[in-house]
Amino acid sequence: MTAHLVGIGIIGSLLIVLYRFIAGPTVWDRLLGLHAASSRIILLLVIFSVFGESDLSLDVAFIYTAVSFLGIVVVAKFAERGGAE
Repeated sequence: MTAHLVGIGIIGSLLIVLYRFIAGPTVWDRLLGLHAASSRIILLLVIFSVFGESDLSLDVAFIYTAVSFLGIVVVAKFAERGGAE
């Protein structure tokens, strides 16, 4: 029951962050929204792994963390060099 309430709260905050990602006026706001959304998705995967007793979803969360971090760094570097204009 507690895991369900926590999951609902995280999904609620994910929807708010996705609004920031979609409606962000600048590239940096969208990048911030993407990073915040991916961190909440990782948190959901970890909670699912702990309460669902699934080791596979924890491995997926670790891989998603690495890919998400690299993706954010690449997009930030691209936007910093003026490629987003």
